[in-house]
Amino acid sequence: MKKSTGLPEKVIVNDSFWTPIQNMMIDSVLPYQIDVLEDKVEGVEKSHAVENFRIAAGLADGDFYGMVFQDSDVAKWLEAVAYALQLKPDAALEQKADEIIGFIGKAQEADGYLNTYFTIKEPEHKWQNLTECHELYCAGHMMEAAVAYYETTGKTVFLEIMRRNADLICKLFGDKKGQVRGVPGHQEVELGLLRMYDATGEERYLKTALYFLDERGRQPEYIAEEIKNRDWYHWCRDQDPIYNQRHLPVREQKDAVGHSVRAVYMYAAMAELAALTGDKELAQACQTLWDSIINRRMYITGGIGSTVHGEAFSADYELPNDLIYAETCASIAMVFFARRMLEITPDGEYADIIEKELYNGILSGMQMDGKHFFYVNPLEVVPGVSGILPEYKHALPSRPVWYGCACCPPNIARLITSLGKYAWGENEDIIFAHIYLGGEVVFSHKDGVRILCESGYPWQGDIKYTVHPVNKDVEFSFAVHIPGFCKSWEVRINGRKFKCDLSKGYVYIKRCWNTGDIVEINLEITPGRIYADPKVRANAGCVAIMRGSVVYCFEETDNGDNLAALRILRDSALICKNETLGNIGNTVTIETKGARLQSSGTLYSDTPPESVPVLLKAVPYYKWGNRKEGGMRVWLGEI
Repeated sequence: MKKSTGLPEKVIVNDSFWTPIQNMMIDSVLPYQIDVLEDKVEGVEKSHAVENFRIAAGLADGDFYGMVFQDSDVAKWLEAVAYALQLKPDAALEQKADEIIGFIGKAQEADGYLNTYFTIKEPEHKWQNLTECHELYCAGHMMEAAVAYYETTGKTVFLEIMRRNADLICKLFGDKKGQVRGVPGHQEVELGLLRMYDATGEERYLKTALYFLDERGRQPEYIAEEIKNRDWYHWCRDQDPIYNQRHLPVREQKDAVGHSVRAVYMYAAMAELAALTGDKELAQACQTLWDSIINRRMYITGGIGSTVHGEAFSADYELPNDLIYAETCASIAMVFFARRMLEITPDGEYADIIEKELYNGILSGMQMDGKHFFYVNPLEVVPGVSGILPEYKHALPSRPVWYGCACCPPNIARLITSLGKYAWGENEDIIFAHIYLGGEVVFSHKDGVRILCESGYPWQGDIKYTVHPVNKDVEFSFAVHIPGFCKSWEVRINGRKFKCDLSKGYVYIKRCWNTGDIVEINLEITPGRIYADPKVRANAGCVAIMRGSVVYCFEETDNGDNLAALRILRDSALICKNETLGNIGNTVTIETKGARLQSSGTLYSDTPPESVPVLLKAVPYYKWGNRKEGGMRVWLGEI
């Protein structure tokens, strides 16, 4: 079935904001990450991920090292390489990828099984602990990487490796006689199988993905039974069923609960299946879960998963800024979910969330040098507390160079290198511009349409599209997303103002198009105050600042220590300035008048603290922590 807003044939990115970041990914981040994965970087926590494949392939001696899901780091890196090669051909990078794919092929067992932990360490225990040993999770990431590499290079070696693996999984798991009933402890294989279905058209991959979703929650005692039936002890926790969303069948789940990355990977797969099959019940379940996240369980930056305990969603409106979790991978997962929701129904709400995540909760996960990364993305950092006191240990005040559990760094790489997948879409009648991404895109639509986009977004609100249909006088609709923050906007076609209304966050321009037709979008992008629902107790009486889709924060570097003592004056103007600030380079800062509460010198007093006027400076949240370590806050009190 045709997806509602399927992907274009080709995207070339040439964007003032994203191209420098993508170039850094290709030139610096991916080489750095493979050096880490091959244990070549001194002073960085050992990965051993590539060596595990060499050992499993019989090309080296040694033992498995790392997390049980260490294979997935290599998979995500390979997927990022595939997208990077689309952006910029690189023979050396492709050769390195081919070399590693060769190790993977040699590590695969005769029946298609592929997992270095069990091949090396416990071959007698394959498939016996789906809950926590993550064979299916690793397989899903490998499938996504294999399809991406095939689509970019045309090479089938990796795809055939994963076809054999996927066929084994489809044969082994299901509800037919002779099959094993089970679900992965960490959802991901569902997305991988759907990618395999996209690439091969094999219905069994789609059906097995649907099986894994619909089986979840049908066996409430599944983990307890799995543990009881084993004769070995390995991470044998009978977890709360909410943790990995097996408390109810997925179609009956109403609230986003449990481990946030597992949950949203699952929701993304649900949405993709709903779009592919037209399953209205599944689509409604997705919308219900979407509403739970967006309206009650999401931070202003797009971060999700508010508690360190289980890296999980907690309760409605429970969004602490300093005890926050907000894993980078969870924000990435929200982009996957939002893009697939657009395939069900083109609605600007989903595109708004893609922007929120991209410009805030995802970019904040990486230092601007591309070599330091956050797992947790705090909205408040307190020197001497954050990263030090036991309950704040997870919320670090600066980005480490790597992690033993390094899921986030290669996940950022694969998302940033694949932005074209999230910017554009099409169906039989309409071409969609979901987010503003400068460059060129080619659609199969109406025998071929090429569109050039020129954009200074998110700093400037002028976007220009030049349309080049292959044939003259081709009629179709061009739908452009107008961000939800924008209170004033204008559309011009070939220089003339075009009167149109918004329909679910999009303007639809239907006409007969000729080569060289120009569509200009002008958005009002001004700084503004944002207030949280008073039910969010952490932010009651506080205000945050945004400019367009970009969230701002206050750093100790600009505003002095004890940021908790600062207040924003309610009626003060928000003044934008273009500045060059050390390691964060050219930046649009925002200044406003505020006050600093003065200490009385006693712990408690019967008189209110005096205040002195101060000039406050805010910088984009995603750039925080790039100059020096110190306090940071997104929300300040307002007086």
